[in-house]
Amino acid sequence: MATAENQVVSMFYELKDVNGNLLDSNMDSTPLSFITGKNQIITGLERGIVNMNQGDTSHIAVKAVDAYGEYNKNAIQIVPIEQFAGLELTNGMTLYGQGEDGNTVQVIVKEFNDKEVTIDFNHPLAGKDLYFDIEIAEIRDATEDELLNGYVGGSHSCSCGNHADDCGGHDDSECCGHHH
Repeated sequence: MATAENQVVSMFYELKDVNGNLLDSNMDSTPLSFITGKNQIITGLERGIVNMNQGDTSHIAVKAVDAYGEYNKNAIQIVPIEQFAGLELTNGMTLYGQGEDGNTVQVIVKEFNDKEVTIDFNHPLAGKDLYFDIEIAEIRDATEDELLNGYVGGSHSCSCGNHADDCGGHDDSECCGHHH
């Protein structure tokens, strides 16, 4: 069965940058499962697995624009250090906060002094071309529940094999290795 829309694809992957540095991998753990056609993984990677079958392996190059987007110089802000009271800041550290839309926002501390902190809202992989080595572990049709809820395993489970976390219908960005 080759991949088509509204199917659950489970895959193993290794993610490397242009220099061959390993950025992420689930080869020794649970496969990443997602529903095709729902923008649950980066566009370029989903395009790359079209027509692959269970057991297939592939090397997929994804340009930055089809991954985490081009680097946006306007996504840098300077804010008063008071907003970070109680935090021990270091250059390059990642912080998580809440955006205006209520979603979790990830920022990177670029630099700081005793008055101001420069933070970067770009995804850490923005502007980078990415290289994936993938292996398709399973392809199956999504269930009605999965299509209704929008994520793999229905409303009460990540169905990721060895752990039965209850996702309870909230944002599953930490579930099953999904990276938003």
